[in-house]
Amino acid sequence: MESLLVSALVVAIAEIGDKTQLLAIILATRFKKPVPIILGILVATLANHALAALAGSLASGFFGGVWFKWAIAISFIAMAAWALIPDKADDDMPGGRGRYGVFLTTTIAFFLVEMGDKTQIATVALGARFHDVLWVAAGTTLGMMAANIPAVYLGEAATRIVPLKYVRLGAALIFLGLGVWAGLEAFRT
Repeated sequence: MESLLVSALVVAIAEIGDKTQLLAIILATRFKKPVPIILGILVATLANHALAALAGSLASGFFGGVWFKWAIAISFIAMAAWALIPDKADDDMPGGRGRYGVFLTTTIAFFLVEMGDKTQIATVALGARFHDVLWVAAGTTLGMMAANIPAVYLGEAATRIVPLKYVRLGAALIFLGLGVWAGLEAFRT
């Protein structure tokens, strides 16, 4: 249960102001069809984060030992620094209506834009930390949905509810705490 709750909290906070949340806002304002957009985000996130959690869990099995534990600790601390950097919508982000419809366009765009994103990398690190692909993927997906459903329904107004600089600071502190926690566990080994 710890892996579910920590994963959900970390990703929900990290997602606020992230490029995938900005994509959700762009898609919502462009298509004005929240249900297929939300379902597309759900499918893309489940697929992407299940693969990311699996990669993290498998990598920890191959690279066990104290050095890998230190690598996980350092990756969380690096994520803390990355969380402080604001994201902006990329000009080349997918999102055109195309011939595939709102659901498929959202699913493909979200899956591709999430590649290498800080929430995906956090999912890899959480998979390595907890060794529980199902609960980590479920938690990170829950966190993504918690951050993106309001973005879809509220559009640009969602980014004004909470000042993003404070959200980024909160996310950075959570990642730093996870890094220190993982570092202490590595130190005890």
